[in-house]
Amino acid sequence: MKPTQIKLAVAPEMEMVDLLGHGDTLLRLIEQQFDADIAVRGNEITVTGDPAEAQAVSALFTELIELVGQGQKPTPETIDHAVDMLRTGEVSPAKVFSDVILTHRGKTIRPKTAGQKKYVDAIRDNTVTFGIGPAGTGKTYLAMAMAVTALKNKDVGRIILTRPAVEAGEKLGFLPGTLTEKVDPYLRPLYDALFDMMDPEKSAGLIERGVIEVAPLAYMRGRTLNDSFIILDEAQNTSPEQMKMFLTRLGFGSKVVVTGDVTQVDIPTGTSGLKQVRDILRGVEDLEFVELDSKDVVRHKLVQRIVTAYHRFEESRQAKSQE
Repeated sequence: MKPTQIKLAVAPEMEMVDLLGHGDTLLRLIEQQFDADIAVRGNEITVTGDPAEAQAVSALFTELIELVGQGQKPTPETIDHAVDMLRTGEVSPAKVFSDVILTHRGKTIRPKTAGQKKYVDAIRDNTVTFGIGPAGTGKTYLAMAMAVTALKNKDVGRIILTRPAVEAGEKLGFLPGTLTEKVDPYLRPLYDALFDMMDPEKSAGLIERGVIEVAPLAYMRGRTLNDSFIILDEAQNTSPEQMKMFLTRLGFGSKVVVTGDVTQVDIPTGTSGLKQVRDILRGVEDLEFVELDSKDVVRHKLVQRIVTAYHRFEESRQAKSQE
């Protein structure tokens, strides 16, 4: 097949180092991902190769040029996720990366994968959203960013963060301190995410006034939660009864996000409420389930490989059990 050659002209005012990386590090990374020759002369990029590969490289540079034009600086992580998105054809990388949820102290929080973009849009469009996926997919972090944004925009009057205090090795009764001190370790990940998005002094003041509440799931019983952004984290460790109890706390003007990983259930006996609720509530209006997977892991790339390996192992084990 005759090679295809595609030329891309980059605007003269655009710094090529932002597009290609210092020492052409991003360019080298792109070359490793595709079977095509890429030549750069001045502000012109020439791609030569198999028509499909040349078109793919051209599409990637078009997206990157748009991102740089918006003031963003692509990173190796950006390249990896953009390539994944273009190969699946799910969504435009520039559309994903330009969706800014929250900015705090110069740090911008935005979705980084097609799955994360779908998750964030689901939270915007629905009253109740379930984010289900493995560790590192940003389920809790993005939900927290959406909650803080909603509070800052006065879309809600308070944030409620909760998770089940499931014992893992140590009994609560054996831990020192008051009940609040006993359950605090279970809620610490929620505090950590919150302090990453809001000054500790300000968040501490909001917690003291009750504008932000961080509490174990048992504290939700008997309440009606109005005008609130409510996040239930680690929902795979709820019982079916706890899940029903939590979902029926929903009041007027509120939004709920439920996050969990059905492959990491720590409850010793019984059915996970998160596993069961998927079968019960699928198709209910104003409620959406978003499934995240290893492609949406935004931690170290080894974490992505570990998640994939465990997924394959579980699939293999289930297949053998059905033989």
